[in-house]
Amino acid sequence: MSLLSLPVATLGTPRIGPRRELKLALESYWAGKSSEQQLLEDAAGLRAANWARQKSIGVTVIPSNDFSLYDQVLDTSVMVGAIPEIYASKAESVSLKTYFAMARGSQCDDRDAYCGHGPRGFGAPAQEMTKWFDTNYHYMVPEFHRGQTFRLCSRKPIEEYEEAKALGFQTRPVLIGPVTFLKLGKSPDPAFQPLSLLDELLPAYIEVLQELAKRGANWVQFDEPCLVLDLDERGRQSLRHAYDRLAKEVPAIKILVASYFGDLRDNLNTALSLPVAGLHLDLVRAPQLLDQISAGGRSDLVMSLGVVDGRNVWRSNLSSLRQRLEPAIAKLGKDRVQIAPSCSLLHVPVDVELETGLASDVKSWLAFAVQKMRELAILARALAGDQNVAPALAESECAATVRRTSPKIRDANVAVRMKAIDQTMRRRASPFARRAEIQSNRFGLPAFPTTTIGSFPQTTEVRNARAAHARGAISDEQYDRFLKEETARAVRWQEDIGLDVLVHGEFERNDMVQYFGEHLAGFAFTRNGWVQSYGSRCVRPPILFGDVVRPKPITVDWWRYAQSLTRKPMKAMLTGPVTILNWSFVRDDIPRSEVCRQIALAIRDEVRDLENAGATMIQIDEAALREGMPLRRSEWTAYLDWAVDCFSICSSGVADETQIHTHMCYSEFNDIIGAIAAMDADVISIETSRSKMELLDAFRNYEFPNQIGPGVYDIHSPRVPEADEMKELMALAQTRLQDSQLWVNPDCGLKTRKWEEVRPALANMVAAARQLRAAFDPRGR
Repeated sequence: MSLLSLPVATLGTPRIGPRRELKLALESYWAGKSSEQQLLEDAAGLRAANWARQKSIGVTVIPSNDFSLYDQVLDTSVMVGAIPEIYASKAESVSLKTYFAMARGSQCDDRDAYCGHGPRGFGAPAQEMTKWFDTNYHYMVPEFHRGQTFRLCSRKPIEEYEEAKALGFQTRPVLIGPVTFLKLGKSPDPAFQPLSLLDELLPAYIEVLQELAKRGANWVQFDEPCLVLDLDERGRQSLRHAYDRLAKEVPAIKILVASYFGDLRDNLNTALSLPVAGLHLDLVRAPQLLDQISAGGRSDLVMSLGVVDGRNVWRSNLSSLRQRLEPAIAKLGKDRVQIAPSCSLLHVPVDVELETGLASDVKSWLAFAVQKMRELAILARALAGDQNVAPALAESECAATVRRTSPKIRDANVAVRMKAIDQTMRRRASPFARRAEIQSNRFGLPAFPTTTIGSFPQTTEVRNARAAHARGAISDEQYDRFLKEETARAVRWQEDIGLDVLVHGEFERNDMVQYFGEHLAGFAFTRNGWVQSYGSRCVRPPILFGDVVRPKPITVDWWRYAQSLTRKPMKAMLTGPVTILNWSFVRDDIPRSEVCRQIALAIRDEVRDLENAGATMIQIDEAALREGMPLRRSEWTAYLDWAVDCFSICSSGVADETQIHTHMCYSEFNDIIGAIAAMDADVISIETSRSKMELLDAFRNYEFPNQIGPGVYDIHSPRVPEADEMKELMALAQTRLQDSQLWVNPDCGLKTRKWEEVRPALANMVAAARQLRAAFDPRGR
């Protein structure tokens, strides 16, 4: 047996390219600056580079069809023809226009096929989007209905397998598993169970497998992360039924079922009993699974061991991993083991070697996708008995020791402050009803007050000025003057269109999390550490490596300047501790709850400084509170307890007349409405436009007392909705909540949009609010 014979697999790799080449190609195409053919050629180049990179590193099980122009779940919807009627055309295949209409919405002048019939007869909104399990990646929610049929409308998995093969790469195609696909979907009929469509769906999957088998594919990877959820017996039976049928219909191809993001627990026996050839397990999130699978199970089942963290950026201690894995592999047998990341490497940046500005010690603690693949290759060689990797193992162990003992990690003053947290720091002085009366008298706002979530477009001019300042091409004074001019224009424009509560636009901020992290000790930042959030939207999560301290005020001066420009209330804008935590790569040496409380203390200091400077409204965004929820319900209470505690610590040290706002994204609120109420924010704004205000049902059923701003238009789409469309959405909100509770605002911040979209959309929003007021009070108050 060769020393290099232990297979190294990846479940998926970053699509965006080392320098966000996919983003640039997509946005050029959407802007009409490049052709469809050019976009497809750029995409093919990225795929070829990904395959070549993996092979050169030593990956022996290389995936295909892990690439997407927008989202792999959307790709699956298109593959099986799960295309809502509003986008559907009569063509046998789905055009790129239809694909992007589903992803981004459409607004067109003609009734062409892909526009469908939107709310006013032309155009179509984008499909609903939400977070992929508990990650920061978004997917497009499939839509299902009774009597739905499926057919193979896209041959993408087949074409990309053939593309790789033609380049000399034998790959393992990746598909979203049929059960996970159905469970991730939604139906307008709440009584309808999408899993009932399984038998109608499977023929499309069978056709794909048959075509792949004809072309020489030996294995196919089916991603079934639903295995880490709380499945009922119907869900488990659906998995058994699906893979029994797939295995029988296409015996020529071997199936590996991949589970990740957690422990299988009561689903482990189901996973081990599936009639498939391989099973992938996430041993980073659930290390105990290694002993469980070593103790028994089918002797012919190939086990893919996810031992390198695909969700975080920390370097592995390869010596420790080898010691842990050797006994298990001896029991399992090397001929039935693959070494892999815990999940797709989609969730980490591409290559840490592109980072030239990081401190050398911090950089030595990190591993991005390229480094993680190298770690796997070294580990596989070590487990096969190759002594030549001894220096690499020693280097890995040394880096772990240096990180663990570094003085950069701990701050004694932070420990003292953490011990001093008490109950008086966790609650407002008066209940909401009393605060609401005081605030109403203070602000004198009209019914249905209008505002925005915080950010305004980060134009090319803003980005260019930021880049010029970063490289020293313009001085601090010139950059400050530019930002003040942008802020002043935004404030004047908001006054001109009649918004009631203004924001300063956040032109000085690169990202709602990164900006705060850059002003807090304990964070490191990259230049090229991009990860995909959705479509062309990429983010650079901060790397939180040590104790968190706020050396000085962060936002006070910008708020003070913006408020000086207007007599209207100017909201101060902060990012909340849970969102900073969940949108960062977080240290793994202490509990996340402890890290979050450290951040909460820093934000508390900022809130108090803003109030002392005169801020009367302070928004503390907790956009990511819901997405940090554990995947198992049994763990929800513990998470929500500390998450709400952190929000309370940072928001409760203000007077009754100071109005605290918060904002949340992509949330199903029914299961967490009690926690939201416990946060006790005076006003919460939420994304509701894509759900047609259905998300407000949770607030109605709970009899939520505080004020709510349901989003009246989707900022993730370039569409400009009319005032009547927004008024209709608010009418739906009025059926669920009291008029006195309702604010009017967009779904989210407007940073990613263009001014030519934002200006008419917000003007329409103000017009819609005025129409609502006229009906509420003929005097328009």
